[in-house]
Amino acid sequence: MSGYFTNYSSYINSQLISLEKKRRDEKRLVNPFVTISRQTGAYGITVSKGLCESLQKLEKRANCTWTLFDRELIGKVAQDHNLPDRVLPYLSEATISEIQDIMEELFDVHPSQYTLVHKTGETILHLAQLGFVVMVGRASNIITAKMPGGVHVRLIGPFDRRLQHIEEYYRMDEKKALAFIHTEDQNRKDYVKKYFGRDIEDPLLYDLVINTGKLKPHEIIHAIEDLVLKRFNSCS
Repeated sequence: MSGYFTNYSSYINSQLISLEKKRRDEKRLVNPFVTISRQTGAYGITVSKGLCESLQKLEKRANCTWTLFDRELIGKVAQDHNLPDRVLPYLSEATISEIQDIMEELFDVHPSQYTLVHKTGETILHLAQLGFVVMVGRASNIITAKMPGGVHVRLIGPFDRRLQHIEEYYRMDEKKALAFIHTEDQNRKDYVKKYFGRDIEDPLLYDLVINTGKLKPHEIIHAIEDLVLKRFNSCS
């Protein structure tokens, strides 16, 4: 597996070199973008949507629209790489065993998970280059770590608060909410570890780690927004 991490790192670096050369050749300004990693129930959906809306209100250029890519990222990857609808479920952050992956690739159920991760990475890099996007999950912070103009955020929160939020947001009872949180958090952790060799909880992967139990959603949005504006102005 270590060879894969090395190859994927080389791939990302080569893509970044190509993008940087193109940017210099075209004398383009750096465009801002945001990546958000989140614990389940830490207001990831609320903050991401609110951040897009808030940033758009500040955007003066008519041809630039801040856009959220959360579940929408799956559709974008499929569109970019002409993937059939049957592949969509395999673009989630849930990992599958090596044996299952090999067998399903062999019987043409879907491309290998590593191939899908590569394709997802290509789309994430392209979106970051275009800018004015908020991308949620799928190691987007790691993939775009060396690109200028990005702000990388991790949302965390006390377990009891996250549990209550999931119960209310999805109208689940406590037992289902507990299982949902455990499964989602484990899937995200495994995805980052398996395909990128990193710990999703490592604070050094982020510019901001925000405890959503201490701040209200609108305060979180304003904190991220302020950093985006400062980072964008310094790169322009």
